[in-house]
Amino acid sequence: AWYVPCLASYETLQELCRKENLSCKSIGITNRSLKSYEVEYLCDYKVDEGTEYYLVKWKGWPESSNTWEPQKNLKCPLLLQNFLSDKNEYLSRMREGKALKVRNHVKALRPAVADYIVKKAKQRIALQRWKEELNRKKNHKAMILVENTVDLEGPPLDFYYINEYKPAPGINVINGITTGCECTDCPAEKCCPKEAGFILAYNKRKKLKIQPGLPIYECNSFCRCGPDCPNRIVQKGTPYSLCIFRTNNGRGWGVKTLQKIKTNSFVMEYVGEVITSEEAERRGQLYDNQGNTYLFDLDYDSDEFTVDAARYGNVSHFVNHSCDPNLQVFNVFIDNLDLRLPRIALFSTRTIKAGEELTFDYQMKGSIDLTADSADGLSPSRKRIRTVCKCGAVCCRGYLN
Repeated sequence: AWYVPCLASYETLQELCRKENLSCKSIGITNRSLKSYEVEYLCDYKVDEGTEYYLVKWKGWPESSNTWEPQKNLKCPLLLQNFLSDKNEYLSRMREGKALKVRNHVKALRPAVADYIVKKAKQRIALQRWKEELNRKKNHKAMILVENTVDLEGPPLDFYYINEYKPAPGINVINGITTGCECTDCPAEKCCPKEAGFILAYNKRKKLKIQPGLPIYECNSFCRCGPDCPNRIVQKGTPYSLCIFRTNNGRGWGVKTLQKIKTNSFVMEYVGEVITSEEAERRGQLYDNQGNTYLFDLDYDSDEFTVDAARYGNVSHFVNHSCDPNLQVFNVFIDNLDLRLPRIALFSTRTIKAGEELTFDYQMKGSIDLTADSADGLSPSRKRIRTVCKCGAVCCRGYLN
């Protein structure tokens, strides 16, 4: 189903809920908050007759209900800490390259400072809501975090999290499987990879052992083996906690791992809408005008279909390009043996440290034209514009296409 975003602001919806005495947890209106006051964030600061006051935005109340409260009445140490941190961050940015005198005792904040603090507070709340939404929708155990310490950019407004391919009308992404292996201890002589004419993709430690370009055939829903089968890796989802973060060099959002990832480990799957190549060409023309695209050609056997992750996708939507990547693309077949419609899995090419950004090469065989928000080039097949690469690798080719 297609989603239509609500055009009303949270403040408008909160005010409506209060007027009609309605609760709505997703916008901060609970039965408790209908009758009580809770600090949502702090907006401004002043000193009046020796007393420090903060302008309070009350949770679940519109901004028109903001009030000045003496600091002694506030029981919100974390929000006070956020307020002071945001104030100092703004002032430090303003001082860069300028000889500004810092005053330790101010009677009131300048409007520009207060405006920045409010924007940061709203961003913090929006990113927290987005993080909660992502973790509600994911189907794997590992956590997804969100972080922006770079600018005031909030969550993408037209992106919807999905866990598997979303086929366009007329495209069936689950077909071709009618039987599975009879193994009680995979892999055996008649296990799925061998039946397809290939070797098992994983070793005893569940790490990838095949070369790039070879397909992965995992056990499927018809197989007798259980969930602990060593040939069920991609279908279980990412096992690592990941963080969607704002890059500081103009590449938009990126993804970093919060855990150490060993070489040849499955990291994540690339999902989105599955469309025909003709539709991909049409959308590509529109994306070109916007300066980005998320089209991934499924060209393992043919070029009939493309994955478009522009509006629908998972964490992989935000993975950036690198000419020296730490992820590699592999084609995977599980509950679909149609060679035109492989699933796309990303595996580590080396040990990846906790906190390191995840990347892959957009020009890999079977790889995408572009993925992350910041990637503003065009499909290599179209060759309309040469886009400068910002990956920063020593071996950088200079261009994305």
